[in-house]
Amino acid sequence: MAYDADVIVIGAGLAGLAATAELVDAGRKVILLDQEPEQSLGGQAHWSFGGLFLVDSPEQRRLRIRDSHALAWQDWLGTAGFDRPEDHWPRKWAEAYVDFAAGEKRSWLHRQGVRLFPVVGWAERGGYDATGHGNSVPRFHITWGTGPGLVAPFVRRVRAGAARGLVELRFRHRVTGLARSAGSVDTVSGEILEPSDVERGRPSSREVAGAFELRAQAVIVTSGGIGGNHELVRANWPKRLGTPPRRMLSGVPAHVDGKMLGIAEAAGGRIINRDRMWHYTEGIDNWNPIWPLHGIRILSGPSPLWLDARGKRLPVPLFPGFDTLGTLEHIMRTGHDHTWFVLTQKIIEKEFTLSGSEQNPDLTGKSIREVLGRARAGAPGPVRAFMEHGADFIVERSLTDLVRRMNELTETPLIAEEALRGEIVARDREIAHPFTKDLQVTAIRGARKYLGDRLIRTAAPHRILDPKAGPLIAVRLNILTRKTLGGLETDLSSRVLADGGEPLPGVYAAGEAAGFGGGGVHGYRSLEGTFLGGCLFSGRTAGRAAARAVS
Repeated sequence: MAYDADVIVIGAGLAGLAATAELVDAGRKVILLDQEPEQSLGGQAHWSFGGLFLVDSPEQRRLRIRDSHALAWQDWLGTAGFDRPEDHWPRKWAEAYVDFAAGEKRSWLHRQGVRLFPVVGWAERGGYDATGHGNSVPRFHITWGTGPGLVAPFVRRVRAGAARGLVELRFRHRVTGLARSAGSVDTVSGEILEPSDVERGRPSSREVAGAFELRAQAVIVTSGGIGGNHELVRANWPKRLGTPPRRMLSGVPAHVDGKMLGIAEAAGGRIINRDRMWHYTEGIDNWNPIWPLHGIRILSGPSPLWLDARGKRLPVPLFPGFDTLGTLEHIMRTGHDHTWFVLTQKIIEKEFTLSGSEQNPDLTGKSIREVLGRARAGAPGPVRAFMEHGADFIVERSLTDLVRRMNELTETPLIAEEALRGEIVARDREIAHPFTKDLQVTAIRGARKYLGDRLIRTAAPHRILDPKAGPLIAVRLNILTRKTLGGLETDLSSRVLADGGEPLPGVYAAGEAAGFGGGGVHGYRSLEGTFLGGCLFSGRTAGRAAARAVS
């Protein structure tokens, strides 16, 4: 039988676009399949903040951040905690990725027109010792244009390939099977879904209008993870993180269902590190949702008081922005799914950013004027909208009224005003002098020594109960599903491996489906800014390797 293309790519997210773009550059003919309609081209990356992990960049050096490959590798190892036999390829991928982030990553993206916001963010600060979890220095570079700005060059390259007759874009094609002939996996079959004109991200019809079967010399799986499938998230929930939450919000659209992973596994691919996953603890109900259970993550500076469901402060170093999974593990041990931020108007104006391209219209729209507006008094527009309409936000002048409404928002009143007042007053006493034993206060003061934090991310230390800093604000925080850290095991050529460790003939994988490389390049934890970059690096690798392999 004749081949329909040299390579079939399954999934038109960022990893699939990067792989297809590389295949086009090599002159290969590609069929790019996706179950969603054309308006969803770019997948989850479109909705992202556009954060990129870079090492020793010009942006860092301008802000007097001293970074190095050695320091980044130390941080990666301390964060990943590789400790399993199956971490062989993930660790190899991690080494290659840190080399990429410290080497050609920025220049490669720059040549394609990607530009970066000049202030570098400091995500996942850790708070342990030098060899533990976290970024020792700020490394979170925001793409100018956020997620859409990062996706655009790869869409452009793929569409240019389509104009040359090298790429067929086939949307509404849902893959249901992979099969072999002549010893290699070369046949992709599935269902053609009826056309859909729903807006990007909204659930599309699952009515079947036909069937398809296509053949190619190689297949690249770039179908994403499981974050939109709560049943699968709970089935793979690790025991180390306690009991799965009863209620979770979704940080990704419903079509991120993980089904293609099962199909690749049925064809002979090996999935490793199923229990490694990345979920956020600062999720809020989107008052204007796009997909079911649509949650938004608060990217907070270090100042809000973080309380458990009963109003007790979380332990050191579980401050905002320090250790995502450490915080998740602690929350799951409390017996409750939610926590609280308590803060002031002064803090929210300086420290609250909402994750997502649609929540940052100034950065997404590349408006310098609007970005400069962030320095003015008042919370950013999207934050104000949540303060006014968000179900999880409470704004009050008095602590008494704040606690009353916090208790009204939960099934059972759990917070005692007197105890919470005691927590806040004790913390406020630590602000009155230059010395402190409160490590969160130390962290706030330390953050303000970094110019980027002092300018736009960290409020000057002040008493939470200071009336001049008010009103008081409480935010109920929910668990928000996000990323699959495990996936299809791949070697450094992105070839999917079978149970015996040998390559599955003809099959490659990249992006979240491959744990962003190797079946789990992050190990147990992420340094942030590494998901989009992982899609790009593994997608580029898969495309180049498949291009070399086909005749």
